[in-house]
Amino acid sequence: MDKQNNKLTKPLNRQSEDKKALFIGGVIVFLIAISPLLFYLYESFPETQIWETSLFSYTTSFPDWNSYAWYLTGKIIPLYLLLLWFFTCKHWWYWVLLIPISMFAFQLWGLIVQSNQIDENELAYVLPIMAVVIPGVFLIRAKLFNKVRGNNLREFEEELMIKKSFWQQLRDLFR
Repeated sequence: MDKQNNKLTKPLNRQSEDKKALFIGGVIVFLIAISPLLFYLYESFPETQIWETSLFSYTTSFPDWNSYAWYLTGKIIPLYLLLLWFFTCKHWWYWVLLIPISMFAFQLWGLIVQSNQIDENELAYVLPIMAVVIPGVFLIRAKLFNKVRGNNLREFEEELMIKKSFWQQLRDLFR
């Protein structure tokens, strides 16, 4: 009797998993589809430097709030789409997406604190992230490549552990 119940519940579980996957996929498609609408929200901001309502009054260092919102949406929307891509990507290389994500995040932070140097110093913050992510992704790639080809990674790992001078490493690159 238990075997019959298992046979009946498996198709039902599969159907509920398919419905869940369709729902999540639909939400992701909706989030991507509304991105142009979200981008053009900047047009609803006032074209004055002082934004006054009955609740608050804000002043921006930009020429007007409309241009500030344009810069803001120019950073938020790509960051938003890259984060969607990062969290939904099924490929092995998706960690590389952290580099443009961090770049847009630092640019957005610089814009929010309204420093006078917009989009100038982000490379200094992104370089350490690149120094970790890029070699990590290449090591993952090497392990996957060697696994697919059936090679042993011992030689590759031993070569990484050998202490070489900068000039020896440079010569090895061009051999």
